[in-house]
Amino acid sequence: MQFLIDVLSRYVSDPEILRLTIIALAAGTVCVFSLGIAYLFLSAADPVRRRLGEMRGESVDDGSSKVRRLVKFQTMMGPMAAFVLPKQEIERSRVTQKLVFAGFRGPTALQTFYAIKVVLCIFLPVMTFAVAQWLPRLSTSSLLVYALVASGVGLLGPSMVLDRLVESRIRKLRNAFPDALDLMVVCVEAGLGLTQTIQRVADELFVSHPVLATELALVNAEMRAGVDSVSALKNLSDRTGLDDIRGLVSLLVQTLRFGTGIADSLRVYSEEFRDKRMQKAEEVAAKIGTKLIFPLIVFMFPGFFVVAIGPAVIALMNVFRQF
Repeated sequence: MQFLIDVLSRYVSDPEILRLTIIALAAGTVCVFSLGIAYLFLSAADPVRRRLGEMRGESVDDGSSKVRRLVKFQTMMGPMAAFVLPKQEIERSRVTQKLVFAGFRGPTALQTFYAIKVVLCIFLPVMTFAVAQWLPRLSTSSLLVYALVASGVGLLGPSMVLDRLVESRIRKLRNAFPDALDLMVVCVEAGLGLTQTIQRVADELFVSHPVLATELALVNAEMRAGVDSVSALKNLSDRTGLDDIRGLVSLLVQTLRFGTGIADSLRVYSEEFRDKRMQKAEEVAAKIGTKLIFPLIVFMFPGFFVVAIGPAVIALMNVFRQF
């Protein structure tokens, strides 16, 4: 505490502002500490959780103790949900959908995400004040600006990372989908049913495309657990968020509903998807010429002019030196 007071007194000259700042930091610390004690007490006093812990044998320190502690920590976050989660249901649904697309589907994924944002919003400004002691020439206004920037990074950083994870996962699914579609056509034409086809494709793609293989294995597990095929396929479409998979799911749902042949439908969709993929490749190839203009102008043309005109310029400079 004395260290923090010394750091603040170095940059805040007004005693009244220094006193208010210390009071605000102390109140925030007490609030965070009280919330932590409260939620630990609530989780420890819950007889259901205590009984479940005894039944699972959590006192045994085996190789899965870390996993159990992590699950227990996520379960104890329940009392903090009212302080962390947003109030609007639309915002919750939007962030939940992004978390599902990124592969985070646990029951506490949403509150864990917002808890990380809150922790970073508090931790990064505190670290800014702690690092400021090695920068004695830094003014108070600059320090406050840096603290606000650090708080903004803690607030917006997790959302940006989540968006990148969603884009990366969708890109992996899009790259793996053509191979999965070809394998499905081969398996169905070989006489396998829909459940066996999905399981076979998931097994074959587990090494090369583990993301899509996991999704297909989850569909097969839902079907074996008693979920009807239509609901399991729609859950696949909702989890991935990929338009190509959504089209395949719609095709399979219509096939199952009207009783048409799955092999014929998959063959037609495979041909249409190949045409679509070829058109996408032609579109990308047509954009290459326009995209190459900027690196040519910035990087290649200056070097070309130096090599082509440089000797002539040097010769002219030597000639003018003789006069």
